[in-house]
Amino acid sequence: MRAVIVAIGVAFLVSLFCTPIAIKVFTRLKAGQPIRAEGPAMHQGKKGTPTMGGVVFILATVIAYVAGHLALTTLPDAQIAQVEPTITALVLLGLMVFSGAVGFIDDFLKVRKRHSGGLNKRGKLAGQIVVGAIFGVVALYFPSSMTDVSGNATNTETVGSTMLSFIRDIPALEIGKIGAVIVIILVVMAATNGVNLTDGLDGLATGASVMVLAAYALIAFWQYRHWCADPNYTEAYCYSVRDPLEIALIAGAAAGACVGFLWWNTSPARIFMGDTGALGLGGLIAGMAMSTRTILLLPIIGGLFVIITMSVVIQIISFRTTGKRVFRMSPLQHHFELAGWSEVNIVVRFWIIAGIGVAIALGLFYSEFLAAVS
Repeated sequence: MRAVIVAIGVAFLVSLFCTPIAIKVFTRLKAGQPIRAEGPAMHQGKKGTPTMGGVVFILATVIAYVAGHLALTTLPDAQIAQVEPTITALVLLGLMVFSGAVGFIDDFLKVRKRHSGGLNKRGKLAGQIVVGAIFGVVALYFPSSMTDVSGNATNTETVGSTMLSFIRDIPALEIGKIGAVIVIILVVMAATNGVNLTDGLDGLATGASVMVLAAYALIAFWQYRHWCADPNYTEAYCYSVRDPLEIALIAGAAAGACVGFLWWNTSPARIFMGDTGALGLGGLIAGMAMSTRTILLLPIIGGLFVIITMSVVIQIISFRTTGKRVFRMSPLQHHFELAGWSEVNIVVRFWIIAGIGVAIALGLFYSEFLAAVS
């Protein structure tokens, strides 16, 4: 627990104090956010606000991970802990950094062209597929080699699973390694685009991501406290996952980094996360669902992202089939802007929706444990 707290604190402080530096640097580089002409008219006042702020909280998360591991070295040897960096960290941080890199290319092109177009849709999807495929393969083909004091293997799990999962792996839904890699790619695409579509108002995606990542930190730490690899905890209801403390540490660090960034990103935002931050967060959230074996729980825990994504899908299908729009504008947050809601009201109310999804997901997760125990 000490390592997780250290990681959260370091990430928060790095993000809080480095974001103003990023604001000055990006302002001098004239890395301002282009605003779509067809977007809400009130957004034109945001033109020129520095973008690519996701660089700050991505770096803060990586730095905090290192700090958390330094804290782990002070733990007693008798306690189960991953003192050395693991494949789990490589996969999770890799998904965050390289998904963020795809977003950075998009942001860079927008700034360079002074246009909101950026990287085209095919290029962005291709980048997401490549990132998901690479780290999906790593997640499925590198089992743990953790052993006990006698040299016996205590945990041979991979980061990802060849089964679909809800609260745990579902044995009846075995899909094999190739099928699992395909599922990971789809989850990465869904999560990155879901967070990206949500990132339309000051602080909206940042605050929602804090809740989701905090929930995954709680889930992973609970799995760590009831881990099948712990020789002192071998009950039938333990969790067969790989490196749950690593997952909790990274989720907590990312949540703390986002809170520090939110200080500057809340309305009126002094900096935007850009596609760099949105895709980076989406990639990490996808990794969290995969590594905690809760893939089918993700649509609930990230309920706000699902609702906003579906508003876009519904709008496109309706317009192409009937020529009519269901919403004044999509994504959904812009519909309410045009309906006269203030930006702050929309953000706070959507945060409430995000919190409800997180609460339901955590309730399902814990109720499953209670059912298993009883």
